[in-house]
Formats: sequence, structure tokens, C-alpha cells
Amino acid sequence: MSRLYVVGIGAGSYDMLTVGAIKALGEAELICGYTGYVRLIRPYFPDKEYYETSMMQEIERCRFAVRSARDGRVTALICSGDAGVYGMASPVYETAGEDPPEIVAIPGVTAACSGAALLGAPLTQDFAVISLSDLLTPWEGNEARLRAAASADFCIAIYNPRSKKRSDDLSRAVKIIREYRSPDTVCGVVRNIGRKEEKSALFPLCALADEEADMFTTVFIGNSRTKIIIERMATPRGYRDV
Repeated sequence: MSRLYVVGIGAGSYDMLTVGAIKALGEAELICGYTGYVRLIRPYFPDKEYYETSMMQEIERCRFAVRSARDGRVTALICSGDAGVYGMASPVYETAGEDPPEIVAIPGVTAACSGAALLGAPLTQDFAVISLSDLLTPWEGNEARLRAAASADFCIAIYNPRSKKRSDDLSRAVKIIREYRSPDTVCGVVRNIGRKEEKSALFPLCALADEEADMFTTVFIGNSRTKIIIERMATPRGYRDV
């Protein structure tokens, strides 16, 4: 069978794997992925063969997985969150070339959804998901998207808010958003979703710039209607009889 599964593993804990992800990984003969993600799922699938590489070798992983599936092995390429949200589905299609194997994308729970659940219900209205990483998108592109989402009163989920090389990116983003939002806009931060170190907290927008954040942090910025209800961040859906 010439099949390649591209599997979103969510946060990596077993209870955040979808049934589809569990089935695909159970069927796979070979599982490919970034070393850190392989470490998360190996305990649940210990008898599988694994191919793992370090960060920044995404294209090589895709090519290896495509070759493996083309050779007749049922192969799974894993990524965190959802395979189609900042995930590996797109580069797999881009590198599949001629005579590709059957490619099946398996959805996973992206951090916008799992983080929102921890905070309450911040994304119940229209929202935007924006990554601040400049590895693939220049800062000018990130800024344009931040301005568009903030001016349109979208709730915003921010991925990759800071890194060692981008220590001031979250502060820059907050400065932009404050041009369009009240300083007391409700915001939330979630770290290490689904892991032992998991933490979450709520802040007003005016205090968000100083909050610690890293590549394992997801930041949520409410819209003009977002409020704190029962100590949780919630954006009203707008039903008239409530």
C-alpha cells in the first residue's frame, strides 16, 4: 500500500490525540518526525520504526517520508497541533513530486483550540490566528496581518510570540494592537499545553507586553466584547435571549 499519513498530534499527550491520529499511527510501519515530537508519542507506539531529525530539517523529513511511502511502506509524518495549521501537510504536497503516494492528512487539535479551552471560550466569535515567527514570513507581513485583525475587531490567537532571537516581538505586536484596542481588553496566555508544565493566566492588554512567553506559548487577545465570566475568558456568541 503506497500511503503517507500526515498526522497532527495536538500537544502530544495521548488524550489530545484524535481517534483518527491513533488509527493512522497504529497502521503506520514507519513514523517520521522532529525529534521532540517523536519523543512525545514513542511511549504510546513503542514497536514502530522511527525516523527523526532535528529542527530546521522539515523538507528532508518530508522527502524521506514520501520516498518511504512510495516504496510501499505505510508511513506517518507527524507534527504538533494540526497538520494543516502551520503543520507539515503543505510541504508534503509541495515535495511529493511525480508519482506521489496516496497522501492522507489527519487533523489534530491545534493550540488555538486547546489553549482556548483552558482559558474558557475566547474564540467563540470570528478570530484570526497569527504566527510572529519571521523564519518564513517577514515581520512586515506579520505587522500587516496584526493591523488587519486588530482593526477588524477579530479575537486573535498568536503563535510563536517570542524566541531567544525575537525577544521583543510580543511587545511590538501588543504596541500595534493597542492602537485599535482598549488597554483593558481581556487577554490570556497558555504555556506548554497538555504537558506537565501547563500554565494559563489572564491579563489586560496593557500588561501583556511584559508577560513571559516563548515558542511553547500561545497568546489570546480578546475583541471589544470579550470579558471575564466565572474567572474565565469568554467572548459572547451574541444569542439575543441571553
